[in-house]
Formats: sequence, structure tokens, C-alpha cells
Amino acid sequence: MPEAATGVGLRPLRLDDMIRVREWRNLPDVARYMYTDHQISEGEHARWFGDAIERPDRRYWIIELDGQPVGLANMVEISERHRRASWAFYLADPSVRGRGVGSFTEMFVLREAFEALKLNKLCCEVLGSNEAVVAMHEKFGFVIDGVLRQHIWKVDHFEDVVSMSMTADEYRARHSS
Repeated sequence: MPEAATGVGLRPLRLDDMIRVREWRNLPDVARYMYTDHQISEGEHARWFGDAIERPDRRYWIIELDGQPVGLANMVEISERHRRASWAFYLADPSVRGRGVGSFTEMFVLREAFEALKLNKLCCEVLGSNEAVVAMHEKFGFVIDGVLRQHIWKVDHFEDVVSMSMTADEYRARHSS
């Protein structure tokens, strides 16, 4: 298992993050791996941001490295009844990639899902072209459930989406001390 990067932390999303997060979401390097790749307007972002902060079935965190915001992680569709959720993250600052920030974030979210929230299943979807993130999730114990073929329209082509998940039993078997 990769070691956690030093100086990495996650904190809850706050109102004063609103402008920064919209700027990040509109970065070409971030948008290329998201479902939404058009320029996000202030109004559209304000609606999304309000839901991100207020809805009880969502958790959003700012990823920080040495106290500086570098990305966003989230858990959405949190279902108490089915004890499952979906999650995603991105690093907006390309200079922090390859420094363990993604691995730290993945472990943070896994602990939040399976230890704090006591979920039974955590899901994620990754664009098929993002092979590095698919491989990272597999390294942490996520299993590919299937491929949604030509599922998302990206600028000028359709993209496959890799559907992945991990159960609480799989988490405990792999990550228990």
C-alpha cells in the first residue's frame, strides 16, 4: 500500500471555496476527466455548490497539501437504507500529481465510508481513458463491476465509463491492521 504523503489533509468544503472550485471545474485538465466538460457558468455552479454543502446525502472535501488547496473529493448518493455511496476526486494542481496526494485521499474516503459511515459498499465511475486512476482504485481493492460502453459524450467522441466498487468485507480484508 502506498505511504501517505506528508502534509496532505482533507477539510470540509466551505462557502469561501466557491470561486476556487468553479475555477478548478473549468480547467481543461480537470474537465477532461469529468462528465461535465463545458464551461460552467456562475449560476450553474452556485446551484451545484449549494447542493454540495447543504444536501445530507453528500460530503465534499477540499484536498490540501502543506495547507494549500489542491483538489476536491466527494462522496455522493449516500444511502442509509442501502448503506452505499459513490465517490470521486480530482487534483486541480498538476504539480502535486505523483506525490501520494491521490493515495492519501483514497484512504481518507475509504475510512470515511467504511469506518465512520459504516457503509457496505462504495462505488466509483472512471472514464475509460483515465487508466491511471482505474489502476490506482484497483491497487486499493476496488473491483471492476463492468464497463458502460460509449456512455459519456466528450467534446467530439463517446467515452466508456468503468464502473468499480468495493464492499465493506473487501475493505476489512485488505485494510484491517
